[in-house]
Amino acid sequence: MSQKIINTDDLAFLLYEMLDIERFTQFPRYADHSRDTFDAAIELALKVGAETFAPHNHLCDADEPRFENGKVVIRKEVSEALAVLRETGLMAASQDYERGGMQLPAAVAQTCIGLIKGANVSTQAYAGLTIAACNLIMAHGSDEYKQRFAEPMMAGRFFGTMCLTEPHAGSSLADIKSRAVPAGDGSYRISGNKIFISAGDHELSENIVHLVLAKLPDAPPGVKGISLFIVPKFLVNEDGSLGERNDVQLAGLIHKMGYRGTTSTMLNFGEKGGAVGYLVGEAHQGLAQMFHMMNEARIGVGLGSVMLGYTGYLHALEYARERRQGRPLKERNPESPMIPLIEHADVRRMLLTQKAFVEGGLSLCLFASTLVDEKKHAQSAQERDDAAGLLDLLTPIVKSWPSQFCLEANSLAIQVHGGYGYTREYPVEQFYRDNRLNPIHEGAHGIQGQDLLGRKVSMKDGQYYQGLLKRIRQTLADCAGEAELKTSCGLLGAALETLTGVTDALQSMRKEDPERALANAYLYMECFGHVVVGWMWLRQAQAALRGLKQGGERPQAFYQGKLNTCEYFLRYELPKPLALAEVLRNADRTTLDMPEECF
Repeated sequence: MSQKIINTDDLAFLLYEMLDIERFTQFPRYADHSRDTFDAAIELALKVGAETFAPHNHLCDADEPRFENGKVVIRKEVSEALAVLRETGLMAASQDYERGGMQLPAAVAQTCIGLIKGANVSTQAYAGLTIAACNLIMAHGSDEYKQRFAEPMMAGRFFGTMCLTEPHAGSSLADIKSRAVPAGDGSYRISGNKIFISAGDHELSENIVHLVLAKLPDAPPGVKGISLFIVPKFLVNEDGSLGERNDVQLAGLIHKMGYRGTTSTMLNFGEKGGAVGYLVGEAHQGLAQMFHMMNEARIGVGLGSVMLGYTGYLHALEYARERRQGRPLKERNPESPMIPLIEHADVRRMLLTQKAFVEGGLSLCLFASTLVDEKKHAQSAQERDDAAGLLDLLTPIVKSWPSQFCLEANSLAIQVHGGYGYTREYPVEQFYRDNRLNPIHEGAHGIQGQDLLGRKVSMKDGQYYQGLLKRIRQTLADCAGEAELKTSCGLLGAALETLTGVTDALQSMRKEDPERALANAYLYMECFGHVVVGWMWLRQAQAALRGLKQGGERPQAFYQGKLNTCEYFLRYELPKPLALAEVLRNADRTTLDMPEECF
């Protein structure tokens, strides 16, 4: 199977040699599984991605959805691909057997999803949003709602969305105006306008289940007054059959620079008296409930960013090996043969940077996925709590770091292609445009930085932050005796001490002047993210060195490449954000003190 979605050696290395996901078969939920079943699911996902999703990726970019005669028109390949996802069981890879799922560990399920994302992120978005919405209903909905809405979503008959953003409010959810009025029969009538709703309307499924944030008449102001409602496109009868069209109208399609195959919509609720909605869980708890889906979506955004960067890297690598241009600097004969691009030092720099970002980002996302299972199934309550807390701490980084630096990988992939990279005849420009949306998906860098510094680091009096430091220091101690890792350990250890000093200073400042302390939260997150990815790289190098010494499953050149890339990341990339550590430590006021009239 020819594909440029993933390096399968790298994927197997991360899953089995670095993360040891076979250990999850010890949990009762996964006792039926083995490495063979994991590999079979991953191989299936890669095949579906390469043969069913990838072929229409460019077609949907060039021929995006249209709004005609009151309906959305989408290329038939999208529906065909999603049907394959349903039929193979990949639509619900992590769900229970009795609900038609494969009951795979999160790391394996996320791997399968990631491979589809790397093949065609815009078509996969319909399925990804559906499963995230389904998981929220399963976590917070009543048994009736699980049966009426979630189970058809698992089966791929209904698709799902999340409806947060409103035209006037943007990311400020405290200011939403959508309203929900009790109807007297247990349901509510929803009215309001939502914008930028991905997959908000289409003809790809029997029904669309919208998860909508709105406020009740007695709601307290701000985010504490937000409730969550299920609002289906078509009402669903008690026997599961579809009823009449609900009062949800497509106001228009939004045409974005990337993800062009995914409908981005403006939706109006309640133009004809009120859309029928059903309260999920308790009133005024909607934002906390929605975070169940948003956090899952944030990990999904990070993984999608990685996979777009990864496929761009593989395309650039192939191009650099095949394209001949120029000659060695010492070669004076203009008639001598040209050499492959990859033999030029600056091209190697660009490829090495891409490799460092995408393989580091993938290890980060897969590590986060292992925490999903550990927080549910680890043996002791303390282990479960530690995993849950660490996942909460890392979620803003998992979302934001790949969407910034794997996007940079896409930019470098274009540059490796030279002038051809800027043309539509080569796919790397589309990968960049698709990935450029991810810095805004599920919260911009500034929002994620404020979440990390303003909330996550200080959770439980810093318990989970200290737990992360302990894990990183343990890896440094474990690697200290390896001569091949001495330089890498020194670089990461110094960066870690810089980060802890900055964190202490900002946490102290935050008590006195939170606006000043959080003014450069985006930079803090870059520093924090680079240290965490540096840790991931040291863990990869540790596993690679073991493979070299013990005769691992992969070629020696593969393992040596991991060691070299680890040192490259720690030597070249890690110092860049940390060079501004003093700006953070001093809680610099430059951005706060710039008068508006001076812009």
